[in-house]
Amino acid sequence: MMRPMRVTTWNVNGLRAALKKGFAEELARLGPDVLLLQEVRAFPEQLPGGWGEDGSHGWTKHFHPAEKPGYAGVAVFTRGPSAVSLRGLCGPRQRSAACPEGRVLGVRFGGVEHVSVYLPSGSSSEAAQARKDAWLDAFAPFAARLARRRTPVVLGGDLNIAHGENDIHNPVANRKSSGFLPHERSWFGGELLASGWRDEQRHHAGDVRGPYSWWSNRGRARTLDRGWRIDYLLTNRPAAARSADASTDRAAGLRCSDHAPVSVDLRQAPPPPLRHR
Repeated sequence: MMRPMRVTTWNVNGLRAALKKGFAEELARLGPDVLLLQEVRAFPEQLPGGWGEDGSHGWTKHFHPAEKPGYAGVAVFTRGPSAVSLRGLCGPRQRSAACPEGRVLGVRFGGVEHVSVYLPSGSSSEAAQARKDAWLDAFAPFAARLARRRTPVVLGGDLNIAHGENDIHNPVANRKSSGFLPHERSWFGGELLASGWRDEQRHHAGDVRGPYSWWSNRGRARTLDRGWRIDYLLTNRPAAARSADASTDRAAGLRCSDHAPVSVDLRQAPPPPLRHR
């Protein structure tokens, strides 16, 4: 029996910093076949130890950095040959107003399309929230088109929204906080999930608090696990049919980033039947 394909998403809060904190060791322990990264915050040539070089450390690597140095940026690493399917809210060779920030990158590997997403935060100001809302408006139809694909698609990343009350430590105190605003939560359930995506962590964990994937550095939030669940792996119907399990690795998050890596295991598709002549 073939082992499942593990897809892991991780906001590393700066890949150069994460590499200094044990990223490589945690990655070896997690054992993903596909790695979706957010907040890379570096151009490939800036990464130490050959991590920006395609094929090094056993990974085929695809990067979509922001044009602004040290800002945002997403990447997809695969354990074997893979091809870019999309960049930004556009095709692999096109540009759009959303592309220069390095927030969306899709790669085909193992019969599945894997899309790494980093949606903006709106917490710094009203202008930032307005910009985030504009992104949500643009992202919804884009994600809906992906969900309708007849082939498996996994959409993973830091979506900067805690969908339900079980996805945040203190829902009452945060009702007016960006990332838990009523209209954001309504968008997540009524537009994003309703377009055909399944939240794998919630599906497998059930109706429980957490598992949280991000913690503030303030107070003792990290120590006491007072966090938010804002990192997701979403599957369309063909991918959901292959989902075997999902997990969140709090230990790796506490060591290397302010976010935990989140994984889903997909059963391998059976080979096509032999045709007899």
